[in-house]
Amino acid sequence: MEKLTIAAGALAALTSSGPHVTNSPPLNPNHVVQLVQPLYEALTASSSEEVRSRLEAATSPDWQNCGDNQVCETREATIARWSARISRVPDFRFEIREVLVSGNRIIVRSEASGAPTETFMGVDAQGRSFRIMTLDVHEIDGAKVVRTYHVEDWGRALRQLRGETP
Repeated sequence: MEKLTIAAGALAALTSSGPHVTNSPPLNPNHVVQLVQPLYEALTASSSEEVRSRLEAATSPDWQNCGDNQVCETREATIARWSARISRVPDFRFEIREVLVSGNRIIVRSEASGAPTETFMGVDAQGRSFRIMTLDVHEIDGAKVVRTYHVEDWGRALRQLRGETP
């Protein structure tokens, strides 16, 4: 079973607009998924070695992973955090629902899901799973992601794991 899927129509949703300063030529809408796919494969990897190899394939050495407007993680910190999650949510999945291009940015709307096998974010899942929406903005320079801004609906995931919402 493939861990990463691209929903039908996601590639058809590609658009290109907006000027952004970059050292790179404009992104080719037909190839943008290839630029970010290894990053999503790293998110769903089954080993620390796979997390590292996939992230290194997609990102620059100084890549910043930003879940906040003021705080970003380094690539090494992200590798450690994603590797630690493997044992807690071994079936973690991402389904890309939509991909848009704006200048040197690739915007991805996806769905993340999984069934934690142990306490996850302070919640004993008791065999429950979660399914949430995620939004990512990837800045590209050359053929590498140099910065990612991301938002996930972890509050919804926790409610699902507590059995509060479907």
